[in-house]
Amino acid sequence: MDETRDANRPYDRRSALKIAAGAGASAALLGAAGPAVAQGAAATAAPAAPGATAPAERTGTPGWHRFTIGEARVTTVLDGLRPGEGPFPTFGADQSQEAMGALMKANFLPEDRFVNGFTPVLIETGDDLVLVDTGFGEGGAKNGLGRLVERMGAAGYAPSDVTVVVLTHFHGDHIQGLVAGGRPTFENARYVAGAREYEWWTSDEAKAGERKDGAALVEKLVVPLREKMTLVKEGDTVVPGLTALEAFGHSPGMMVFRLESGGKALWLTADTANHFVASLQKPDWQVRFDQDKAMASETRRKVFDRIAQEKAPFIGFHMPFPAVGFVEKMEDGGYRYVAASYQFDIDGDA
Repeated sequence: MDETRDANRPYDRRSALKIAAGAGASAALLGAAGPAVAQGAAATAAPAAPGATAPAERTGTPGWHRFTIGEARVTTVLDGLRPGEGPFPTFGADQSQEAMGALMKANFLPEDRFVNGFTPVLIETGDDLVLVDTGFGEGGAKNGLGRLVERMGAAGYAPSDVTVVVLTHFHGDHIQGLVAGGRPTFENARYVAGAREYEWWTSDEAKAGERKDGAALVEKLVVPLREKMTLVKEGDTVVPGLTALEAFGHSPGMMVFRLESGGKALWLTADTANHFVASLQKPDWQVRFDQDKAMASETRRKVFDRIAQEKAPFIGFHMPFPAVGFVEKMEDGGYRYVAASYQFDIDGDA
C-alpha cells in the first residue's frame, strides 16, 4: 500500500479523499502492516540531505504516519528529534532525582537521558487541509530539526496546499516554521490561534518580563499574520468538526482541539503532556516549560480525564512518534499511555 502522492501533481482534495477510502480497505487486508508500509514509503520518498539528520534519528526513521478518523484523513509529521540529559530536572523539578530515576527505570527507560520529538499534524477534512503547529522551521536545520516541509513533501503535500494553520500556542517549537526565506511558508493559508494566547504574548507584561525573547519571536513571526488570523475561545469551531478548547497553564492561552468526524473523535493535546511517562503517570509533577505549573497540572487532569472517559485517541506534540495513542486512568490518579497500533487499519475503527 503506497499512500504517497506524486508531489508534482496538483493537490486534488476529492482524489485525496478517495485515496483515504481505498487505504482503509487495503489496510483491512494488510492488518498491522498498514502503518509500517505507509511510514516506510516516507522514509524512502525524500532522502534527507547529508548531515541533516538529528543525532537521535536513525536510518529508516519514518517521517510521517497516516490514518483516518471517520471521514477525516490525519497525517502526523516528524519535525525532528532532540536528545538531551534528563528527564530530571526538566520533568519532576519538584521531586527528587531518585524518584524520577525510579519512575523511568520502572518503565524501561534510561534514568539520565531522554529524546524529545516534535510532531505537527495535517488534517484533511471537508474542503480544508489544516496544519496544526509548524515546528522549528529553517532555523532548526543545523540541529536536524525543522523538517516539516521536507516530510510534508514525502507525504504528498506542498506548503501551498495548506488552507488553515492552527497554532496551539506561541512557544518557539510551534511557530518558527511560519516563515521561510523571509516569507510566509504557507502562502495560501489563513491562521487560527487562541485569543488569550495572542493577548498575553503581545502585552507589555510579556515584552518586559522573563519571556521577552519569546515575545520578540511572536512579534516577528506571528503579529505580521494578524490580518489573516482568527482568534478563538472555548468552544469555537475552526473548521466543521474541529473545536477549540481552553488548556491554559503550559502557556497563558494554549488551546487544544477536538476533531469529530463520522462518529469518531480525536484529540490534539499540544503540550498538555510533554513526556509519555513523566507527564502522564505523574500529572502533578512539575514541568520546567510550564509557565503556570499549578494550572498546567490542573489542565492535564481535566483534558486527560475526558480523553480517558471517551476512550478516544489523541495526538500529543511531544509523544513518541507517530505521537498517536490512548490513555487509561490508573488507580493512583495518573494515566497509562498506550501507543496506537493497528486500530485505525481495521475498517477505519479507532
